Amino acid sequence: MASKSLYSPRDPVLKKRDDFEDILEERRNSSDLRYALRCYTPALYKGLVPCKASMLKNIVLQSDSLQYVISQVSAECGESQEAVQEEASLLLEEMAHRLQLGTIRFFAFTLSKAFKVLFRSVCVNEEGIQRLQQAIQEHPVVLLPSHRSYMDFLMMSYILYTYDLALPVIAAGMDFMSMKFVGEMLRMSGAFFIRRSFGGDKLYWAVFSEYVKTMLRNGYAPIEFFLEGTRSRTGKSLTPKTGLLNIVMEPFFKGEVFDVNLVPVSISYERILEEALYARELLGVPKPKESTSGLLKARRILSEDYGSMHVYFGQPVSVRSLAQGHINRSQYNLVPRHIPQKPAADTQSFVNDTAYRLVRLQEESMVLKPWVLVAMLLLQNPDGMDLSTLTEQADWLRRLALTFGAFLDWPGKLSFSRKIFMFFFFCLFIYVLLSKPKTGLSTNEMAFNQAVSVLSCASYRNQILHLFVRPALLAVALQTANSNRRDEVYNCFNFLWNVFSNEFILCPGAAVQDFEEACFLLGKCGAIQELQQDIVTCQSGQTTLAFLCSVLDPFLQGYQNKTTMFNLIKHIPININIRETDLETEVVSSFFPEL
Repeated sequence: MASKSLYSPRDPVLKKRDDFEDILEERRNSSDLRYALRCYTPALYKGLVPCKASMLKNIVLQSDSLQYVISQVSAECGESQEAVQEEASLLLEEMAHRLQLGTIRFFAFTLSKAFKVLFRSVCVNEEGIQRLQQAIQEHPVVLLPSHRSYMDFLMMSYILYTYDLALPVIAAGMDFMSMKFVGEMLRMSGAFFIRRSFGGDKLYWAVFSEYVKTMLRNGYAPIEFFLEGTRSRTGKSLTPKTGLLNIVMEPFFKGEVFDVNLVPVSISYERILEEALYARELLGVPKPKESTSGLLKARRILSEDYGSMHVYFGQPVSVRSLAQGHINRSQYNLVPRHIPQKPAADTQSFVNDTAYRLVRLQEESMVLKPWVLVAMLLLQNPDGMDLSTLTEQADWLRRLALTFGAFLDWPGKLSFSRKIFMFFFFCLFIYVLLSKPKTGLSTNEMAFNQAVSVLSCASYRNQILHLFVRPALLAVALQTANSNRRDEVYNCFNFLWNVFSNEFILCPGAAVQDFEEACFLLGKCGAIQELQQDIVTCQSGQTTLAFLCSVLDPFLQGYQNKTTMFNLIKHIPININIRETDLETEVVSSFFPEL
């Protein structure tokens, strides 16, 4: 099976994308009970019959790798090996899934009912499903969905069941395990639970990593986890976490499997169920603890319309192909396989680079709704716009986005002005829905409600930022560089690229490639002209350049609140590591000083 090259310079517009099919259409016209109880016979890895969950635990506990760590911990702590073995068994019992088809059928029935109420459509690229079906039969598969909502992992299992594919085992946080009844139901639907932090717990790490690697080596089921680690509260992709990615790649590095297929999955929502909750969390309201009672209270969301949802299964990425020429696997032959090894520097760099590029692939296949364009324009014009101006600018922005390679879901039946009219009132609806103005509120409460609306609108805008960030970095660099010379412009671009490397998905070591891509895109839309040694702005491209500079402006404001203007102007590199919530809150406070 041909695997996709992970990164190469390209014209984004030429990228072929698959067509979508609405999987809810059939559900609306047939019995949900018959769907849940239908014959389920998924194709399996090399035709093997998966072992039972109890047998899987025995394989893990008796593995040479875990036994080696148990003897180490026993010697270090002075406890008997039997006592440490018992502790390892309890840890495994705590984390392990108990996948049962009966529970899957229950979820298939209940989720069908819920999804038909929540969403107008759930669209899936069937060509991606066919590629996944073939990949599952050839090599162990790791599913890597984007993460914007708790709905993500439920929808992934629902789709795989719908298409008769092997159900994934899913890495879930321990928060869910504390939910009475629901936690066990999730466990029996394939969830295995992990602590948010392992600290220096050598035994826990050994049990967890061996459990994941055993499932992968035996082709037990596709393994699913979120590279971002947690849900994005702002609509932007988060910096990837590499711990689990290291674990699933290790069996290949040690020659225990021939290859591993990594499958990026892009999940796009018209509306996210937690949108109001996220805005309040960004403003400092504590995140509600996951609980069964909280889930029951949340059933009121069933009375709202969350529009359409798109799930795009990307090309399987072969770890073997990626590692060729980058990883010397012979180094793993120098130590017995069962002895844990800290990844070498080149291996860790390779895994980190792969994680960033996989998230970039997720971003490229995100389906964008027209609301994101309207939200971007409204946020750039806080004093308001008349409808004719909004219509004109939205049409211009749509054409620019398509030039940059946007994956737009643009309705085709209505006139353009009618669409913009509808999109405007959608944004207005979100504003009113989230603000919920009440009489008798204090100034601070009114400002807080307004900030919630702004952040919620910004979450829609943020969905398209990945498309503009590289050209925007170049536009700001052209504005601030001392000359038009290419090397001067690149120096400014590279400085900004490093400053924002924790804010956007900018692949490590890819500054030159990103600069070339930005030059290509701005040249394509007529904003700049590249000469032999110079980059010259075109008069016809001033509107585009001004717009792109304004895209980065809120983030520049946020970073300037964390640093000094002197450092920015003088280009003195500093170590910036601002969390997502810090930056967004800084930007809001610049608009609402009352907070």
